[in-house]
Amino acid sequence: MTIQEIYDLLKIHFNDDIKEITDISNGDSFITVNPANIFDILQFCRDYETLDFDYLTLISGMDSGENLGVVYHLYSMKFKHSIVIKAFVPKESPNIQSVVYLWRAADWHEREAFDLIGVVFDGHPNLIRILCPYDWEGHPLRKDYVTPQEYHGMKVPY
Repeated sequence: MTIQEIYDLLKIHFNDDIKEITDISNGDSFITVNPANIFDILQFCRDYETLDFDYLTLISGMDSGENLGVVYHLYSMKFKHSIVIKAFVPKESPNIQSVVYLWRAADWHEREAFDLIGVVFDGHPNLIRILCPYDWEGHPLRKDYVTPQEYHGMKVPY
């Protein structure tokens, strides 16, 4: 299926929760969706017969300046097609539903996005830091992050 066909199918089933399609000819085209219904949208992508996105290849977080984004890369082993889904949440309340119950591979991906960007995945069974120490303050991949000079009395190297 093409990205336009996937977009049209999602639009039929989820109406206004499917925001827009961004078709990039030399890169990853993507569909932007409402973060409030991300679980239902992604479950549909996994379970709908002609989509069958059975493989979650990546979840990543990004800081777009005003908001935080969560990017889902999905692939269908059966149909050999892929899609990128993006959802944006406000920095003040960066909550989005976990998809770890749809794909177990989401576990560490969500923990990394939480640790480095600060997205909170509601319903995640063990949402703790995965790369930084548990007591680290802040989220190092945010655009407004300031690296501390020290951590527990030790100089933080650059």
